[in-house]
Amino acid sequence: LNYDIMARFRRRTCIILLLFILFICSIMMALKTLRPDRAGFGDPFGLGLLPELQQRTVLLDSKQNSLNRAQGDTVTRVSNLHSIAVNTMKASMSPVKKLEEELSFPNYNFHIFYYTWYGNPQFDGKYIHWNHPLLPHWDPKIANNYPKGRHNPPEDIGANFYPELGSYSSKDPTVIEAHMKQMRSASTGVIVLSWYPPGMADENGEPTDNLVPVVLDYAHKYNLKVTFHIEPYKDRDDRSMYHNVKYIIDRYGSHPAFYRHKTSTGRLLPMFYVYDSYVTIPEIWANLLTVSGSQSIRNTPYDALFIALLVEERHKHDIHRSGFDGMYTYFATNGFSYGSSHHNWASLKAFCDSNNLMFIPSVGPGYIDTSIRPWNNHNTRNRVNGKYYETAFSAALLVRPEIISITSFNEWHEGTQIEKAVPKRTGQVVYLDYKPHKPNVYLELTQKWSEKYRKEQEQWLM
Repeated sequence: LNYDIMARFRRRTCIILLLFILFICSIMMALKTLRPDRAGFGDPFGLGLLPELQQRTVLLDSKQNSLNRAQGDTVTRVSNLHSIAVNTMKASMSPVKKLEEELSFPNYNFHIFYYTWYGNPQFDGKYIHWNHPLLPHWDPKIANNYPKGRHNPPEDIGANFYPELGSYSSKDPTVIEAHMKQMRSASTGVIVLSWYPPGMADENGEPTDNLVPVVLDYAHKYNLKVTFHIEPYKDRDDRSMYHNVKYIIDRYGSHPAFYRHKTSTGRLLPMFYVYDSYVTIPEIWANLLTVSGSQSIRNTPYDALFIALLVEERHKHDIHRSGFDGMYTYFATNGFSYGSSHHNWASLKAFCDSNNLMFIPSVGPGYIDTSIRPWNNHNTRNRVNGKYYETAFSAALLVRPEIISITSFNEWHEGTQIEKAVPKRTGQVVYLDYKPHKPNVYLELTQKWSEKYRKEQEQWLM
């Protein structure tokens, strides 16, 4: 009898213990997706994004000859598209006043990262970026466990979500206008346009500088402004940056949609975000960004506000020595880097305040890039039906920043987009979506926090 009682007791104890362990595991997984504040910077994910480990972008050296041959055709196609866009805009200018009444007021302190690197056969003769290759893991033993090859649009694209507009071309004027309307409806005010110098592009794309005039025109129609996100092109240094900033201001600076920021001293200056700025040593940047620098842009017609990317904590001192005017954090993966970890924003803001720098935290709705890095699921940050995004906004408002940046409008490869997405299922894949919400839920959340920011900012300034 005693043996039976003890056996039943042991079985009950084991079952209870097992249920308790399952409960704890469920709680831990839920917490990981929502607030991964303490994730280490040494995460292997960095090998795919941080250029000192694996270069993110290159000049298309191997393609340069073919690009040169195609450049004339590309310029002609873009010029034609610009003409089409201008004619389309002229025909649709009459409803602009009505649009102004229907759409949210633009908040020029909300900056949103925007990419024009997508292409399809109708506008580009082929798919660009939607057919993104599957990137192999750097460890061959791990890489062998994952698929290789490229995506095959339009059913199979390099993204975990699927756009409402389909596998679109960034050259399509109707797409550009739809994007402007979405960004305006979200109450963002400044588009931070990913930019490479003429003839250059990321390793999976083609040059897009000729598209800038069309983007500016449509941005102006929706009362939006455009600034530039200067990507890490080959041989980027103080001299090339001077020439490229001069090029941008000379070519686009007179456009009414070209963004200028009003400083505390009352000056109106262009603003440039500089991605992967830490790759270049502070001494080189100081040649360009300090008054005494050999290539100084200060106190010239091309002076501007230059915003550096902060990844590691030590970068804040390098940014200050370099002569930058501020820093941003870019990554939408809370916990991936020191800069993208929400709990570090207060100390970074304090450092910036004490050194007369701008601190621009970057918020994002989530992160997932397993469509192009299938081995990287440990860095996924679930959207949690919008809670992750709102948590990021809440953390940003706590430090009272002058500007908040949003990662991103349409970086589909990394799943940070707030652009409208729709449910889609193919024979190969089931795409994620925004259910139970509508396709515009992240635009609505952005608009909500834009209004909240405006109201709180009024209190800060009192």
